[in-house]
Amino acid sequence: MSAPQATAGPAAEPLVSVVIPCLNEAGSIESCVRTALTVLEENGIRGEVIVADNDSDDGSGELARQAGAEVVHEPRRGYGSAYLAGFARARGKYIITADADQTYDFAEIPRFVAQLEDGADMVIGNRMNNILPGAMPWLHRYIGNPILSGFLNLLYRSGIHDAHCGMRALKRDALPKLRLRSTGMEFASEMVVRAVKEDLSVTEFDIDYRPRTGDSKLSSFRDGWRHLKLLLVNSPTALFMVPGVGMLVLGLIGVAFSMAGVSILGHEWQIHATIASALLTLVGAQVVGLAVSARAFAVDALGERPDRLLAWGRKHLTMEHGLLAGTLMFITGLAIGGVIVGIWIHRGFGELSEERLLIAAAVLIILGIQTIFASFFLSIIGLARRPSSPNWPAVSSREPGD
Repeated sequence: MSAPQATAGPAAEPLVSVVIPCLNEAGSIESCVRTALTVLEENGIRGEVIVADNDSDDGSGELARQAGAEVVHEPRRGYGSAYLAGFARARGKYIITADADQTYDFAEIPRFVAQLEDGADMVIGNRMNNILPGAMPWLHRYIGNPILSGFLNLLYRSGIHDAHCGMRALKRDALPKLRLRSTGMEFASEMVVRAVKEDLSVTEFDIDYRPRTGDSKLSSFRDGWRHLKLLLVNSPTALFMVPGVGMLVLGLIGVAFSMAGVSILGHEWQIHATIASALLTLVGAQVVGLAVSARAFAVDALGERPDRLLAWGRKHLTMEHGLLAGTLMFITGLAIGGVIVGIWIHRGFGELSEERLLIAAAVLIILGIQTIFASFFLSIIGLARRPSSPNWPAVSSREPGD
């Protein structure tokens, strides 16, 4: 029996590209390809099916080609690697993705297309309300997916209930905005994160999730960690700013209490508590500096849109402001410390009663040095910013990394 062909006009580009990643799915890939082509044909949708063969060794690629798919060979293993190869070959205005293990119903393709036609930039299936018996392990259904999707929504406010569903759709012209580069299972999370950051319209609707054919390629804890890591490294606010500000505020309060002689529960603030507060202040300031630097890098080197705080800082603050603030802190701390050391020398290096003040002076000196070098570092990151003048050479684009 010959493979069904998608409806096509003469020399016309397809409206829909169905992209299917495939790694050793010989038992199901033919059925997936034929079903997808049949759905396209029956619904009068001009389309193509692209199978991104992720270096299968069971003949999956050839089976997909015989079933009527265009096959792209991607030797670099990884869920994201396969999708990046498939997306690069896709010609359709819309891209529909689904796995090659028969867990998704390709008859849903028209619903995805309709959502895109209505204005959505990305559409994601929600499996969580229609999971057929045996389709999803309890660890993924009740712990892994809800926790990771919930954490994604906490950090990025996407409103998506099933951020890891493999059946989804997007407009092909949105791909350059997403700048996708993940190579593993975390690719699914990256699509949502990037869409939210670019303020794209993302919708979802319920779909069925069926038991898979063949063995799963998912490693629960390894891939779960990769998802979590991606969520954190794409949110400098959650990874750096929140804990950094928390440590900085607590440290400064501790130093202030020590200098003021405040008692806690009837106990005087001892010198070791003062030292701990000083260290917490310095660590907090360093982490806040990392937060600002990471956000600046994301904007200047990776092309993300600046948030309000960074935009305000760029408008009102310059490197010279940072240098001035750092220099003032450094000189103030040096002056206070010099006076105390002078007193200590005058006493003949006897007992020093100004330890707390000396610690505060040391904190000012170190904060000043950190601020000075952080200001220079932010200025260096700013060199990656795309020039505003049309006569200047543009910054070269970055290729997706491994």
